[in-house]
Amino acid sequence: MKIPQPIPYQGSKRGLAKAILSFFPKRFDTLIEPFSGSAAVSLAAAANKQATHFHINDSNRALMQLWEEIINNPHELADNYTLLWTKQGNREKDFYSEIRDKFNKEPRSDYFLYLLARCIKASVRYNSKGEFNQSPDNRRRGREPKSMRQDILISSRLLRNRTKITSLDYKVVLKNASENDLVYMDPPYQGVCTGKDPRYYETINFDEFIEQIEQLNARDVPFIISYDGRKGDKVYGKEIPGDLGVKRIEIDAGRSTQSTLLGRNENTYESLYLSKNIAELCGVKFNRIIGRNSQPNTRQMSISALGE
Repeated sequence: MKIPQPIPYQGSKRGLAKAILSFFPKRFDTLIEPFSGSAAVSLAAAANKQATHFHINDSNRALMQLWEEIINNPHELADNYTLLWTKQGNREKDFYSEIRDKFNKEPRSDYFLYLLARCIKASVRYNSKGEFNQSPDNRRRGREPKSMRQDILISSRLLRNRTKITSLDYKVVLKNASENDLVYMDPPYQGVCTGKDPRYYETINFDEFIEQIEQLNARDVPFIISYDGRKGDKVYGKEIPGDLGVKRIEIDAGRSTQSTLLGRNENTYESLYLSKNIAELCGVKFNRIIGRNSQPNTRQMSISALGE
C-alpha cells in the first residue's frame, strides 16, 4: 500500500524507508523511535506489517501533540485543517503569518499542521525563543485537504491502539528499551542543528549519544541508526566509531535536488548503522553501499533467535 505522509518534514526518511526496513528482524516486541519526527519509518513498518507495536517520541511537544490528534482524533483534525486551508483564500501569505503568530501563542495541532504544509521546503525553523519562524512557500497553497485527510485517516488506522506517544528526553526512552524491542534512531542531523534559526527543536551532544549506544550494546538492545552522510566529496557529520561494534551501510539516495539545480552529477549517500546483533541477523560482515529501494531480507531471524 502507499505509505501515508500526513506530516511534511524535511529530512524525513520516507524515501529511504524501504531500505531501512530491509534490515528489520522478523519479530520483535515494539519499534521505538526516540526521534520520531514525521514517524516515516514507523508508518512504513506498520503498512508493511513489519511491526505491530510502536513507541514514537520527540522532544518537540507540539509535534507529538499533533501525532496524538492524527492517531486519536483524525476526523476532527482533518476538518480543522480543511477550514484553515479554505480560509486562506487568495491572501495566503498574510493568512500564514496570522496562523504562525497564533500558533506561537497557542500551539494548536491544526495550526501546526497548516504551517508545516505551507512553509518553505517543509523545513521547520525556530528562533532563539523557541518560536516557529519559518516563512511560507508562496509558490503553493499547501497540501490539498482531500489528500491530507486521506493520509491522516490511513495513518490513524495504521497506528491507533498500538502506539505509545511521548515527548521525553531520548535518553529516558532508551533506558526503557529491552533486548526484545527494536530501536530506530534518526537524531537531529549534524551540520544543521545550530545557527540563527536551527531546523531542530533540540540538539544532542555527540559524546552523550555515543554513551547511549554503549549502554544499548551492554543491554543487547538491537538498534538501527541514521546519522551522517555525504554528497560528492563533502562529508556531513562525524561517523559513529567502529569500535562500538556497529556495521555501516551507505544508502544511495540518488542525485540531490540542489546538485541538479547546480548542474552537478552528485549523489547523496546517507549512513545507516546496524547494531552488532542486527548485523549478525542480516549477515552483514562488511560496510557496503545499497540502493534506496532494497527489498526486505526474508531470511532474517527473530531477535529471540540470537541466543539459540
